[in-house]
Amino acid sequence: MLGKLARLLRMCGFDTIYIKSGLNLENIKEFENSDRIVLTRNTKFKKYKGKLTIFFPDHDNPLIQLKMVLNQFNLVDKIDFLSLCMECNVPIVKIDKELVRGKVPFFVFDTHDEFYYCPSCHRYYWEGSHVSKMKEKLKGVIGWQ
Repeated sequence: MLGKLARLLRMCGFDTIYIKSGLNLENIKEFENSDRIVLTRNTKFKKYKGKLTIFFPDHDNPLIQLKMVLNQFNLVDKIDFLSLCMECNVPIVKIDKELVRGKVPFFVFDTHDEFYYCPSCHRYYWEGSHVSKMKEKLKGVIGWQ
């Protein structure tokens, strides 16, 4: 239900677990002793009365959902843009340019100096035009930067 929101939260640097199979009571019990907040659109969890905070973003647009979450939990000032892998939620690390030779497109290697790497899923990141577009989306939705 909230896969795009999960990616947006990771893009903003927030540790985000996404359960593709959907939230269930077993997941809820697993998270009860953590500092996590559960985000779901599944209304069957509105009856939940445990110690876990559950938030229900009630909009279809993932950018509006992001704005709702950031505002609800006062997170706008805590954004650490592109510090986590958007796929596997692991912090990315800066990597020497020479180590990405042959692993990124030639044009990208030739036109960029800074690269980042996910030590878990082995993806490479660089600040291309897509990053500017992401920043513009954030700026438009939440007034960030």
